[in-house]
Amino acid sequence: MITYTALTSFMGPWVDYIFASVIMGDNYNNYTVAIGLAKMLDREFINYYYTRFAAGSVLVSIPIAFIFVIMQRFYVGGVADGAVKG
Repeated sequence: MITYTALTSFMGPWVDYIFASVIMGDNYNNYTVAIGLAKMLDREFINYYYTRFAAGSVLVSIPIAFIFVIMQRFYVGGVADGAVKG
């Protein structure tokens, strides 16, 4: 369970960015959040958009952190229920 959670938590953001990039090709009229934030860090935009990138990253992470804190007890309960009791 812990291995699966670790793998999906690291692979999820990369799949979100890479899959959307492959599907969209060069057509960036409709950004996903991951592609939009990554494009803000391009060489020609880094000086202008860095503070917006930081603000966007924080705004995206707040609901995820909130849900994680709330769902943590269910995660711990699921891991503990599957353990061998002595």
